[in-house]
Amino acid sequence: MHSHPTLDQYFKLAIEHRASDIIVATGSRPALKLYGDVLFIEGAPVVSKELAETYFLSISTPEQKEHFQNNLDLDFGFQHPEYGRFRVNAFVNKDGIALIFRPIPSAIPTLDMLGLPEVVKKFTAFKHGLVIVTGATGSGKSTTLAALIQEINSKKKKHIVTIEDPIEFVYTSEKSIVNQREVYNNTRDFHTPLKAALREATDVILVGEMRDPETVSLVLEAAETGALVFATLHTSGAAKAIDRIIDIFPFEKQNQIRSSLALSLKAIVWQELLKRKDKKGRIAACEVLVNNSEVASMIRKGLTHQLPSAIETGAKDGMVTMKQSLDKLKGEELI
Repeated sequence: MHSHPTLDQYFKLAIEHRASDIIVATGSRPALKLYGDVLFIEGAPVVSKELAETYFLSISTPEQKEHFQNNLDLDFGFQHPEYGRFRVNAFVNKDGIALIFRPIPSAIPTLDMLGLPEVVKKFTAFKHGLVIVTGATGSGKSTTLAALIQEINSKKKKHIVTIEDPIEFVYTSEKSIVNQREVYNNTRDFHTPLKAALREATDVILVGEMRDPETVSLVLEAAETGALVFATLHTSGAAKAIDRIIDIFPFEKQNQIRSSLALSLKAIVWQELLKRKDKKGRIAACEVLVNNSEVASMIRKGLTHQLPSAIETGAKDGMVTMKQSLDKLKGEELI
């Protein structure tokens, strides 16, 4: 058994090389993901079914094991005493268990460090409403949200509740009080803690994902009744994010959701991570939609196909198209 590398050795390598992910899957050699490319770990043997199970058992709790046995899929947070925090996705492939580890930086980056458009900073000043951060998996959504939450935590006296699956960044209450809740660990789903948050004098709510009609309805209710809600979606494009939310609902409810969204939406940030030209990691390109009367009217009337042109002409409100963002990064020779 001792001839096999330990997970600790992989964690150490990943941290040293600043890998975004560690992939340990039955039937393959372990690999690190560096700036978007998969690189196999030299000298590491193919992971056997037994070894993958041993790895999984060494990092999970009895409740997590049970959830995994029932669902064959599990997202959870794991705190290593030496190498810090990881977000783990465990699933079953044709040969056995596969584990994907994503190191979570212990220091939460600031909005300035992420190089996001200026207007994004202003989102922390909203008293209430909905801000959506969208993009593919691994596009840096969690990091952007963490920077926004941390900006509020460090500068404003608010009650912040996060509902995450799993918890990624860990906040220390500064000027604000931050309560973090992990789905399947401290709560069964997204909507139960959301309902509670509406009663808990909550000023700011972070919702890991808007997956089902009940969660979306509660998010919109919270945004309308006085909380500032930050939430994520997996879409490419601000207009698509709105379509995605409306499509979660049955046809007869869609008009009501459009009105609700037109009223409570504040902004949408769509981001993609690109390799930096100097090979020093990756950088985010962003499209930003800010809700103004023209945008609200398009949402209400179901004219989301017109939103891209509203973003193009919305520079005075801080709006940015993905193309403008890419051109700017190219012009600055960053990509």
